[in-house]
Amino acid sequence: MTFNLSGYSKKTVQYLIKMMGYLVVFIVIYTLINLWRSPTMPDDVDLTYQNSHGQLTNIATASHDKPILVYFWGTWCHVCRTTSPNVQALHADGYEVLTVAVSSGNDDELLSHMNERGYDFATINDTDGAIFGAWQGQVTPSFVIVSDGKMVQSFTGVAPLWLLKLRLLMAKI
Repeated sequence: MTFNLSGYSKKTVQYLIKMMGYLVVFIVIYTLINLWRSPTMPDDVDLTYQNSHGQLTNIATASHDKPILVYFWGTWCHVCRTTSPNVQALHADGYEVLTVAVSSGNDDELLSHMNERGYDFATINDTDGAIFGAWQGQVTPSFVIVSDGKMVQSFTGVAPLWLLKLRLLMAKI
């Protein structure tokens, strides 16, 4: 494959090559940082939790039907204010979502926060951060996709709805 750059000045071509180099470096650094700080599914803990709807959920067992997005967030997390509506939309579209509210107050405070924002996704109130710690989470928001009882993806940061759907689709493959 060849590119015809004859219509561009030498300075423009050099600028484009430099920007592509910066983009590659950014992508590599971003990927490494994301891998370093992403949560990890624990091997030796019970993966059965009671969510805010009073239901017992076993993540490993439930993920045999279809992939589950496990979303770690906090009421205090500013980035989560951007990402949580996307998780709510994903839940409303029928995707399996289980969220863990990390250090977000007592049950009444958490439910009040969720009601104010119209969130009705299943949530576990991790009042002391123990669940997040067991998953070796470091930052919120963090995401883990579990399929067939195994973690297939783990990532952090802002996640647009289309990307969450794409990642869950890829987890089925």
